[in-house]
Amino acid sequence: MKETILKLIQETSGKSEVPADDESLFDSGYLDSFALTDLVTALEAKFGFKAPDSDVNPRKFETVEKIVAYVEGHQ
Repeated sequence: MKETILKLIQETSGKSEVPADDESLFDSGYLDSFALTDLVTALEAKFGFKAPDSDVNPRKFETVEKIVAYVEGHQ
């Protein structure tokens, strides 16, 4: 699952590098508010869940670790 999430982050950000698990995806430029929406849409399609609009905020998707935990909690 983590490898798939990393690939989606790379595709969404357009970066070829892989972020560290605890690296802020917003501070390091992998995500911004527009890319976050695209990433959540891709996660929903790939893992078959629907994130409520209230969940689509930077705090919940700040790091790879948080994204993995979020997706695991919604499967």
